[in-house]
Amino acid sequence: MIGPGTGVRVYLACGVTDMRKGIAGLAALAQDVLHQQPASGAVFAFRGRRGDRIKLLYWDGQGFCLYYKVLERGRFPWPSAANGSIRLTSAQLAMLWEGIDWRRPDWGAPPARVG
Repeated sequence: MIGPGTGVRVYLACGVTDMRKGIAGLAALAQDVLHQQPASGAVFAFRGRRGDRIKLLYWDGQGFCLYYKVLERGRFPWPSAANGSIRLTSAQLAMLWEGIDWRRPDWGAPPARVG
């Protein structure tokens, strides 16, 4: 994914968001609901009601970038609306973008020792 590098702050808006919202509407949600400055350089993640769509809003220093992904199968893992907002690491954001459950990643078996 082209976008913010490692170490970026990521705010996930719990619950559902109207996916018809564009940059201005999502920036307003970041400010009014998440209580963050939209142009702070953080990434703001929003998911639609069906769970198969996600939008990421990011200020790159020159303007807003809006990333939009629709899964062909499955749903993005998402916390309930009761949680408000939560912070993710950039690694968790990468897993989320790929549709991997960032809350319980399956790291597989550790490498076998030789010798």
